[in-house]
Amino acid sequence: MDSTTIIFLLIYLLTILISTTELAPMSLAALTGALLTAWFGIQYGAFTYDEVLGFVDIRLLLLIIGTMVVVEIAERSGLFRVAALYAIKLSGGSPGMLFVFLCIASAVVSMFLSDPTAMLLMAAAIATITKLLNYDPVPYFLSATIMINLGGTSTLIGSVSNMIIGMESGMSFTEFLIYLAPCEISLWILTIITLYFLFKSRLGDKKPLPEYDPLETVTDKKLFYKSLFILLLLIFLFLTLERLEIGPEGVALGCAIIALALTKIDPAEIFKELDWETLFFIAGFMFIVSGLEKTKIINDFSVQLFQLAGQNSFNASILTLFFTGLASMVISNVAVALTFTPIINSQVFQGINSIPIWSALVLGTNLGGAATPFSGTVCVMAIGALKREGISVNFKEFTKIGLATTVIQLAFSALYLVVRFKLIGV
Repeated sequence: MDSTTIIFLLIYLLTILISTTELAPMSLAALTGALLTAWFGIQYGAFTYDEVLGFVDIRLLLLIIGTMVVVEIAERSGLFRVAALYAIKLSGGSPGMLFVFLCIASAVVSMFLSDPTAMLLMAAAIATITKLLNYDPVPYFLSATIMINLGGTSTLIGSVSNMIIGMESGMSFTEFLIYLAPCEISLWILTIITLYFLFKSRLGDKKPLPEYDPLETVTDKKLFYKSLFILLLLIFLFLTLERLEIGPEGVALGCAIIALALTKIDPAEIFKELDWETLFFIAGFMFIVSGLEKTKIINDFSVQLFQLAGQNSFNASILTLFFTGLASMVISNVAVALTFTPIINSQVFQGINSIPIWSALVLGTNLGGAATPFSGTVCVMAIGALKREGISVNFKEFTKIGLATTVIQLAFSALYLVVRFKLIGV
């Protein structure tokens, strides 16, 4: 391991340490780490200044900003309050039923929308519900985060890592569903049951509900219906991206501009409410991960590990599942997907059935994304949303829940792969 690799590893670990111990704000820790990564990388010749400019995924940041604007306007219109009141009404005042409804809703939304988008939508709704019922928001926020990370595992458009794997493996949208949908639905049930028992004592008490019409709480009906139209337009356009031939960030920004124009709300007021700390943390952390990727340490270690599998589908699939699941706990699942796709396509695995290995890669990269507060963008956004509500979640609390559900999910997925693809003896 050369000096450059050691420096980048230390920067990565130091950023995690400072953020988790709250010695400095998350955004400042990540931006400082990004500055150090860029400086040492250029000085040691690991990359050039022009390469550094490409470390930040501007498209992801624009997607988040555009969606934040739409969500902020929708929240001001009372749209999420109305949705929350309907959810409370359907639950009959039962915190358990409400918890299950929100978990399922989180997973379903993330099947069609990007995880950051789904997190923004669910965070707004959950914040409203927990305030109205005076419930502890932490169980609902953390459970939604885990379900959003899980949702979309079986769809080609469910996550960026899925899109990467789909393109490299040649798996179609239908094949994704055939191979992975049964596993995902089973994981939904298993995860919701696990989360319910972990949080049962913190969900709140059942409360008698008076008769009410949620729509009567809306003070500005024009703003409400405009916001509803824009939100539905956003979702519809996300679902038809392939025909539009534009990226999701274009849709998000376009809808944000339409929202500002139609509602005539002062843009300065909206911009002040955006979660800039989370955005700067994500941007800074992208620098750090990209610098680590440049050292090739991830790729070299992965190749050595996979050589252990030899010409055996069982070994290769189980190794892929657990190694990528563990790697995705600390590294962007996009980086993990990009690292492993060329390895699976290499000559090492020619001559054996690659479908279970690709399926294992999909499951591993997705399931490892909610084990710790830094495992993925959606986790960072959930913590940011809680901070906006004046609630701090420490590293230990999040990791306890995240690791428990991740271990259960990975264990079940291993069993599913063995049974679904008949890997015993292969």
